[in-house]
Amino acid sequence: MTGNHSAKRSSNQIIFGIRAIIEAITSGKDIESLYIQRGLAGGLMQELKSVTNEYQIVPQYVPIEKLHRMTPKNHQGAVAVVSPITYQKIENIIPEIYEKGETPLVLVLDSITDVRNMGALARTAECAGVHAIVIPAKGSAQINADAVKTSAGALYKIPVCRHDNFVQTVKFLQESGLQVVCCTEKTNDYIYKPDYKLPTAIVMGSEEDGIRNELIRSADYLAKIPMYGEIESLNVSVSAGIILYEAVRQRSQ
Repeated sequence: MTGNHSAKRSSNQIIFGIRAIIEAITSGKDIESLYIQRGLAGGLMQELKSVTNEYQIVPQYVPIEKLHRMTPKNHQGAVAVVSPITYQKIENIIPEIYEKGETPLVLVLDSITDVRNMGALARTAECAGVHAIVIPAKGSAQINADAVKTSAGALYKIPVCRHDNFVQTVKFLQESGLQVVCCTEKTNDYIYKPDYKLPTAIVMGSEEDGIRNELIRSADYLAKIPMYGEIESLNVSVSAGIILYEAVRQRSQ
């Protein structure tokens, strides 16, 4: 485990007011989500939009009623949620794993939108010795207090890497020597076929949409979990536990 890259602990925090949000962004705070009142204009709001563009933060434009529900105070039409963890960059983590003489094991989560699933996945990954979790910047569950609680604190211990160009990030993992194993039912091969003693990135998709086609097409292996009952699928956190512990089993031999 890359302990020196563990996420830093902080409280789940709401920031309101345009100037306060601008200062939070420019000071390096990890913004989990940003809500802006629809139709709001003015010089300060234009400055906020410019800063969000510079820092690649995509705001959600919402009715003022939603902002009132988030805080009764004078929010000036803008409310931000600061992440309780500090996101890392996988480009910084992979070289350090190799330098330590360890074999990378990375969990890639494609569009996991349920907060508690995200927490359960992080807990399983930390227990299995996964070096890092990679998630997309868009279309992924918020890392909030509920996710941290469900993870039993694992989200404070395992690096979480959030990237805008998700497909390119997975390609980087392949270029760094990791085989990409997509856990999907779109194959005849079971999860026991890949050699997980090799540097590996395991990709899990949401139960609704699965793994995006670009990743499936570029994967080194497609692997499925044997299913013998009448129910067609497992919860994604359970599925991740099964395939991760197959990797643990192989690596412990």
